[in-house]
This record gives sequence, structure tokens and C-alpha cells, in this order.
Amino acid sequence: MTIRFRPLVLAVSVAAAFASPVTFADNVKIAFIDPLSGPFAPIGQGILRHWQFSAELANQEKWAGSHTFEFVGFDNKGSPQESLSQLKSAIDQGYRYITQGNGSGVALALIDAINKHNDRNPGKEVVYMNYAAVDPDLTNSKCSYWHFRLDANSDQKMEGLTNYMAKTPKIKKVYIIGQNYAHGHQFSRAAKEMLKRKRPDIEIVGDDLHPIASTKDFSPYVAKIKQSGADAVITGNWGTDLALLIRAAKDADLKSDFYTFYAQSTGVPTALGSSGAEKVKLIEYWNKNNARFVPKEEYEIGAKLTQQFKDRYKEDFYVAAAYNGVRMLSNAVKQANSTDPVKVVPAMEGMQFKGLNGNLEMRKTDHQMQQPLYIGTWTKTDGKDVKFDYENTGYGFKTDVRLDSYVAAQPTSCEMKRPKH
Repeated sequence: MTIRFRPLVLAVSVAAAFASPVTFADNVKIAFIDPLSGPFAPIGQGILRHWQFSAELANQEKWAGSHTFEFVGFDNKGSPQESLSQLKSAIDQGYRYITQGNGSGVALALIDAINKHNDRNPGKEVVYMNYAAVDPDLTNSKCSYWHFRLDANSDQKMEGLTNYMAKTPKIKKVYIIGQNYAHGHQFSRAAKEMLKRKRPDIEIVGDDLHPIASTKDFSPYVAKIKQSGADAVITGNWGTDLALLIRAAKDADLKSDFYTFYAQSTGVPTALGSSGAEKVKLIEYWNKNNARFVPKEEYEIGAKLTQQFKDRYKEDFYVAAAYNGVRMLSNAVKQANSTDPVKVVPAMEGMQFKGLNGNLEMRKTDHQMQQPLYIGTWTKTDGKDVKFDYENTGYGFKTDVRLDSYVAAQPTSCEMKRPKH
């Protein structure tokens, strides 16, 4: 009896399967490869929580239908070589998606390794979502079909920032300081080229690069800035390198204004405190204090996320790329009806969607996000223009201007090599 029964059940099961197609729900695991120990650990750990928070929201609201997302941390200790080891570990564990952002040197190493892996391992391709590594080469000469940049690159940000500076008559002398790696070099190049084009009367009175994550005392650099008579300092520093620079400037009573890319990053707002009020500018692709510049419903989404994140983690929500990245991936998975990178990548190319910071486009030619930018000034909270502070300082960034995507858009030299499927 038993022997006859099993084939019958099998036959019925197969017939049922063909009669009504089954929809499989995948849990997509994404490897977060960034510093989770060492000097930049607070930034890495905090940003990992941004991704996990966004994934939880996506899962609850079913952005990708029945598919879910899970972000898992892999500590690269800020090292390109360690990042490659962690990438291999993630791939060996079956991960098909990764994200990283802290360090363009790391990003360059990852892109090269992923390109080689994908060429050699058809059917096991890996996708890289870059949320903060901003070296322009990553979407120009080093562009990759498998790499998508969610942040604005440093040339886009510098275009917006120097437009703003060019309209500030009091700026006569500028000092440039940055970290000595790919991003720092590109930052310096762009600042000099764009200021010369827009305000040839501005004098560049200093241009310093310092070792990344190892400079403990910035007072010698601040002394040089002070001696130069600079009206403004432009810096692409982030993390502890920016926090320590700001503290040294405060200790030396430096009067120069600071124009930054990352003054909102962990630890820097505390260093700014009241001494940075009205002196520190920030260009970013989203400012949570943007009520006067966006539709009410758009502002309220960001405000709600900001408050929920603060209530849960006692930290500031500022990495909108995590939200946008999960939203983009969700849309692509739903559109492709698959979690296979080979099918998801074409859906992400050229995608236009509503992000936390407005209407976004993942440009197909180079996989560089096109998005609005905001410039703000460090200002005391007032419950209106500056409702949300940072790190419980009582200060936040008041939005001065919102730049539409086209204002800072840059041409690309990318010659995308697309696989033949």
C-alpha cells in the first residue's frame, strides 16, 4: 500500500505545481563592508544601523512584495586589503549584494575584485551599492556595470558648493585641506579648477593633504591656515579627521568659515558645538531641516524617519542613501520579479523613483545617482527652520539653498562594459 501511495502523491503534487505557479519569497542578505572597529568604527556602526533600519521598514511595508532584506556587518577595519578578504568571505557565504561607502580607495579595490569575480563566475554575480565613496573616477574611468553610486560624487558636490561660494563676495582667500587618498586628491583638484573658473580673483593660499585616520594633532595645520589669512577653508575630511580639525580650529580661535562635505558625520557636530555657529557650511544630498524647500508630505516622511531613528538608537538619521538604496533595490526586485543580480541590475539602470530627497534617477550611462543637493549653515535650533539638531547639541543645519539635480550634474567619460547574457 505504501509503495503505491507515494507515486500517487508525487503525481498530484507535480500536477498542482504546474497548475498554479508558486511565488518564492527570498530573504536577500546584503554584506555591509566598512569599518566596525578602529578610529572610524562609530561611523561604520551607525551607518550599518541606517541600512538595517531602512530594510526593516521595507520589509514591514513590503516594498519588494514578499521578498525581504537583511544587512549584515563585515568589518574591513578601513583597509582595502581587509575589504577584499571580507568580500571573499561574504561571497563564500553566498552573498550576492554588498554595500560600502567609507573610503574611495576601498571602493576602487572592491570594484576591481567584483568585476573579476563576475567575469569568472557566471551565475554567481555580485552587485555593489556604494553609498558614500565619492571619487569621480568610480563612475568615469573605473565605472562598472555591477557598481551603483547612491551618493553625489565629489565633483557634483564641489560644483554646487563653489557656485554658492562664488556668490559670496567676502571670500578672497581659500585654504584647501584633505585626507591623503583618492578622495582627497580629487577634492583638491575640483576645488581649484572650479574656483578658478567661477571666481578667478580668489587666491588659493594653501593646499594640504594629511594621512587618513592617523593624524592626532591638527594644530600645525590650523596654524598654517591662520597664518595664511584665509577667509574660508574647504575640506573633504570626514569622521575623526574632521572632528579633530574642527577642535583644533576652535582651540586656536580660527575665524575662517568652513565649507564641508561631511560636517554632519558622527562626532563632528559635537566638536562644532556653539563655536561653529554661522561659520560652518555643509553640502549634502539631503537635509532633514528642509521644510521650506520641499512639499509638505516629502518633508514629513523624512521628519518621521528622523524621529523614529532617534527614539530607537539615540542617534541621528542622516544617511539618506541607505533609505534610497533599499528603495531602489526593492523597486528593481519587484520589477524583475527576481532577486538574481543578473535580472535586478537592468531594472536599476536608468531607474527613476521617489527617494527621501526628492525625484531621483540612477543614470544608466555610468550608474551615478542624479539628485538634488542642499547647502546649509550650522545654526541654533529654532523649532522652525532648524527643528532637528545633531548629537543633542541644540544646533543643526539650516537649509540655505536647494539645488536641482541638473545644477550640479557632471558629464561622464564612462564606457560601460555590459555583459553579454
